[in-house]
Amino acid sequence: MGNRRAVVTGASSGIGEAAVRALRATGWDVVGVARRAARLEALDAEVGSVSFAADLTSETDVEALAAHLSDTGPVHALVHVAGGARGADRVEDGDPADWRWMFEANVLSAQLITAALLPLLRAAAHDDGHADTLFVTSTAAQTAYPGGAGYNAAKAGESMIARALRLELNGEPIRVAEIAPGMVQTEEFTLNRLAGDRAAAEKVYDGVRNPLTASDVADVIAYALNAPGHVNLDLVTMRPVAQSAQHLLARGTLHPRHVED
Repeated sequence: MGNRRAVVTGASSGIGEAAVRALRATGWDVVGVARRAARLEALDAEVGSVSFAADLTSETDVEALAAHLSDTGPVHALVHVAGGARGADRVEDGDPADWRWMFEANVLSAQLITAALLPLLRAAAHDDGHADTLFVTSTAAQTAYPGGAGYNAAKAGESMIARALRLELNGEPIRVAEIAPGMVQTEEFTLNRLAGDRAAAEKVYDGVRNPLTASDVADVIAYALNAPGHVNLDLVTMRPVAQSAQHLLARGTLHPRHVED
């Protein structure tokens, strides 16, 4: 049997790109999927992945991806990272176009890619013992916050897809894992959310000691896929130490309290 093969969405930047790197480093063959072909090709040249450019909100693109994968080998794992946020408006001020985009990017894409690849995952599980689906959601799926309603709703919707899928696949050797990160500092997520306002994006992380990195999340993704086949990480919530809850961030140096002998 050759290497196991994973499909990683959102692979052109951030957590998706880091997941491609982490899985390649642990021996996986990886197909990176995103819209930006040039960035995918640069990653392929660096780490030995292969890529497929697709818009995962397009049924036509997803069907083409599934056909390509079927023609080129088995699929042992789907790692769905693609998604994103737009805007930080109150409910009453929300832009319907932003909300629609978030639903399509986070919820519809998860349904389309899962439905398209399940036959391939089932075939791989039959031949090799088990297969994996893994969804990167967010702590925004768990806790609402002012200005976050559109993203809260979209990520909660994606989380519900993962949870329902796990129940629907009961009895099949296909694991369904969910990784829900808190504050992760990446090159694009907050910048895109705030319409390219770099000063506003940098202010989000101002004074926060060691927010999570994309590589931190990718390490957990790789652990989940490399764990023994009977072990499923149903839900992993991960945050930086400085973020005790969705709304509670320590800004500045973290100081240990003096402990009396």
